Amino acid sequence: MSNPALMSPYLMIRNAIIAQEFPPKAQLVENALAKKYSVSRTPIREALRRLETEGLVERIGSRMQVREYRPEEMLDLYEVRSFLEEAAAKTAALRHTDMDLMLIERAHQSMVDLKFEEATAAQLAAVNRTFHERIWAASHSAALLDLLDRILVHFIRYPGTTLATPSRWNQVLKEHEELVAAIRDRDAERAGKIASAHLEVAKNIRIEMYIDAQEIPAP
Repeated sequence: MSNPALMSPYLMIRNAIIAQEFPPKAQLVENALAKKYSVSRTPIREALRRLETEGLVERIGSRMQVREYRPEEMLDLYEVRSFLEEAAAKTAALRHTDMDLMLIERAHQSMVDLKFEEATAAQLAAVNRTFHERIWAASHSAALLDLLDRILVHFIRYPGTTLATPSRWNQVLKEHEELVAAIRDRDAERAGKIASAHLEVAKNIRIEMYIDAQEIPAP
């Protein structure tokens, strides 16, 4: 875990947004943030501009606030992530080392060993995230890693998880097992198709979650 004393104002505010310390629509006032993090207003202002560029905060008139969740953006995020995950899976299949494969297999085994009935939603999401991150790393593509890391921040901010039901969890384990096999066999096309289909199912579940929560109208 990073030492807060060594973190930049940008990282501290970013982490606070991800952790929901600053929830959607929370106002981000330069003076208050400067006092909170014991820095001047200049690095706070620079941090907020950077976070605005990344889509985590937005300017409303003269004020800055944490961006609220927008269903249409969620769908766009899934489409972009699906494309990137497919590319990462294909590249991992072609470029992975023996060490990469071992780390991917261990991440998958950690999911298999996790007792669903006893796990929290956060734990389910965390082990799933680790599995995907192992595949990203196995792609040995700095550009893909950077883009996927940036988009993951937005996914972490969405409430709940698409892994919350036993049926979906078991299906995810099966899909991951198939993905590991394709990467092991260096079958890039198969790995890419599995990864893309995997995200498509997750997107549809997320849509249903929003409809159930009445955050978007049913079509």
